[in-house]
Amino acid sequence: YVSIDIVFHFVYHFHEVITMLHSFLQNSEYSIPSRNKGLMAENVFLSASPDSKPLPSFDKVKDLLPAPVWDGHKNAIDAYWKAWSIAFRNLRKPETGSGFVSDFIDTAFNDCLFMWDSAFILMFGKYGSRAFDFQQTLDNLYSHQHRDGYICREINTYNGTDQFTRFDPSATGPEVLPWCEWEYYLNTGDLDRLRKVFPPLLAYHNWMKQWHTWPDGSYFSSGLGCGMDNIPRTSAEYHFKFSHGHMIWVDACMQALLSCDILIQMASALGRDEFVAGLAEEQQNLARIINGKLWDDATGFYYDLWKNGEWNMVRHAGAFWALLSGCASREQAARLVKHLDDDTGFKTPNRVPALAKEHPKFSAVGDYWCGGVWAPVNYMILRGLDKYGYHGLAHEIASDYLKAVYGVFRDTGTFFENYSPEYLNGKPVPGDPAEPDFIGWTGLAPITILFEYNFGIKPDAQNKTILWDVRLLERHGIEKYPFGTDGQLRLICEARADECEEPQIILESNIPLKLEVHWGAEGHKQCKHIVCT
Repeated sequence: YVSIDIVFHFVYHFHEVITMLHSFLQNSEYSIPSRNKGLMAENVFLSASPDSKPLPSFDKVKDLLPAPVWDGHKNAIDAYWKAWSIAFRNLRKPETGSGFVSDFIDTAFNDCLFMWDSAFILMFGKYGSRAFDFQQTLDNLYSHQHRDGYICREINTYNGTDQFTRFDPSATGPEVLPWCEWEYYLNTGDLDRLRKVFPPLLAYHNWMKQWHTWPDGSYFSSGLGCGMDNIPRTSAEYHFKFSHGHMIWVDACMQALLSCDILIQMASALGRDEFVAGLAEEQQNLARIINGKLWDDATGFYYDLWKNGEWNMVRHAGAFWALLSGCASREQAARLVKHLDDDTGFKTPNRVPALAKEHPKFSAVGDYWCGGVWAPVNYMILRGLDKYGYHGLAHEIASDYLKAVYGVFRDTGTFFENYSPEYLNGKPVPGDPAEPDFIGWTGLAPITILFEYNFGIKPDAQNKTILWDVRLLERHGIEKYPFGTDGQLRLICEARADECEEPQIILESNIPLKLEVHWGAEGHKQCKHIVCT
């Protein structure tokens, strides 16, 4: 008889050998696409070394953070500072042997750094870059990029190991890293970072195009790979969480389309025009596929496509990537947006649920992605609505969401991974299940969504311009607002009697910039420009 310990010992080491052999073969010269060899040679993160300086504490750097002003809303202001305090509590230094090259903000979920969680965490981290360089969190993903361009979506923070093998449908994604880096560039104008991250981003996109597409160029994923774990999207014979289901995944296609667009903009900003034609060709093909195969004109919605050629007819939030990616025509966008105001669809007391109310598996308490309201989904939808000019609806959805987040914060003193779409016993509650103290991407709500959609202040450092869509009547604004690499602003709007009253703006800046202010009733908006020299 062989002891069970010996068997486990043999199996463990056999798995290690197979994993090493698999990694060696996949990273050999024969497996690396020729278009990625030059790009990977430019990946400076592969040879980077960690910084030795200590991590900052919240108490010591609080004065470096922007400070919101909103008269009569103490709970919202308290929530804002609590979010930052939790975020700074989650800062980590690289562990010895992990191969991580930068200090980072932990995902706050398990012992791993997650790709899409990190991307959305940094969407609020950009406002705290004077206190800590949150963007360098992604350096640890680029430092673990394989020689063929692959990056695992989940990497152990203690030993640096990939948590999925590369050809698992759940191995990587969603492809949101280019969007995250571009957002940072728009906030800071940091061309040097853009120059460094472009090669690994393009190499990763090329890997996705080679290994996560069907013959027509459409993309696939899985429940885990798309990040919306348990939404019932695949046909019944496939596992909803782990299988690609031989399905065209609507959000994966739209994210790839968005990445093409952003990578083209990056290439133009950097003078890397040699990559534009190939990206533009894929961009055009994806737009044809999305609108030709995934759009249902009868219902005005985009659906995943099963292998039998039928739509799954599941209305889920992944379809709204159509707005941010820009693939929808104006008419399609108008019809798609109507679903956000549909009481049988996505209009719940707390918006926007990840799954439409009509679905049999929709849960009033969330059931994770089967109705839960999530910060990354909401931020994506808000940005998409902006792109097509639905600023009023964006403000309305943001206000509904913040009301729920603030209500739960008032009752619990903290934040959660997701929230219930319905008010239970008249009160907003966390989703079920939901991780507490989740800063984490929920920091988007009390920080970024407060700034950009409740206050309506949006930066464009590239063009030295700030857009301010004033909708609140109370005195509000931001002190010590970071703009570009060196700018620090004071932006205050005095209290008004009604929405049509012209806002009285206080602007103080240490750098030249333009402020474009919009106000007034929907359909009768007014605008004025303020130039600060």
